[in-house]
Amino acid sequence: MAAWLLALLLSSPAAFGQAADDAVTVTALRDPVDKSYRRMVDGMDLFEMRRRELAPGATLRFKLLPRHRRTNMENVTLAIVGDSFETPLALAPDNTFTLPRDAKALKEDASVRPNRRSGTMTWRAEIRSPGVPAGARRLGDLRLECEVGMQARLISNGSPGLFGSLVDAMIGGPSYCHEEAPRYLFFADRPLWQVTLAHGKRREALSVDRMYASAAVDPDWKAKLPYCDCEVLLDRTYFMPLGDASWPHDTLVTFEYMDEPPAPSAKPMTRAGVQARFGPPARIAFDNGHAVWVYREPLEKEQASRAELVLLFAPTGEVAKARLRRINRPDGRAVSPLPEESARVP
Repeated sequence: MAAWLLALLLSSPAAFGQAADDAVTVTALRDPVDKSYRRMVDGMDLFEMRRRELAPGATLRFKLLPRHRRTNMENVTLAIVGDSFETPLALAPDNTFTLPRDAKALKEDASVRPNRRSGTMTWRAEIRSPGVPAGARRLGDLRLECEVGMQARLISNGSPGLFGSLVDAMIGGPSYCHEEAPRYLFFADRPLWQVTLAHGKRREALSVDRMYASAAVDPDWKAKLPYCDCEVLLDRTYFMPLGDASWPHDTLVTFEYMDEPPAPSAKPMTRAGVQARFGPPARIAFDNGHAVWVYREPLEKEQASRAELVLLFAPTGEVAKARLRRINRPDGRAVSPLPEESARVP
């Protein structure tokens, strides 16, 4: 299945007609960006059932993220809203929150409702184990985040319409996370340059095809972007090989960011210089002014792998970072670095 088809299915259909997201009283809000309280509690139950295996000692919070470029994340308020009550929820500065168990909310089939309209936000589970180095993630935590997110239907709109039923039929809830490389989008805290898995002496960097919602392999990604819940956070997204059992749950996931200092270069290359040398690339341009260009070695019929060159352009238009490695087909897994692989400009 094409990555963007799934991203489209997992996004809210309200994206076809975005409304203003000015802060209003929760109960007076029309077409809110709410989620089912019952389903979120189901996600909490799954977390309790699965954390011993995947994330012992971890904690669960839920997180609100901007989904649209016009989304205002200031002064967001949140509440559990039932037929006869409204209970405010505390929202942390990072827009995470915990959900209390409430028998009345279950009885009234309540919703969890921010004071924002449908199509302006997306939701995720955030699971953190103690002892993980600052800035890194633990693979078992991410596996459980996917399971809880699918159980709680944090990404799918949950409506009885076409999109909700298609997602349920094609993904099958938490079991989707057991596939080797599910297209479940994770979001980093800052714009990403590289994501690396590490366990013992083994290290493996994700292919660019598993970053930026797989825009590098879809020439039509710009037209589809408004229908993905990653629209405003495209530069922070990545997919994980969640079902690849060769990576244990305590595998560390580390990040290198676009805004980190570039490697020194004797002669910085511009877009024009790169294109003159390598030809037309696959291009991904981001709202932050950065751009990623991707070049791939032509793949012969019997060839098992091919070279992948990825370049990061700073807002100045010069190459800030580069990486070159050999990629397996068809799973996008890095099998061995090329002799030229480095962070320097080619």
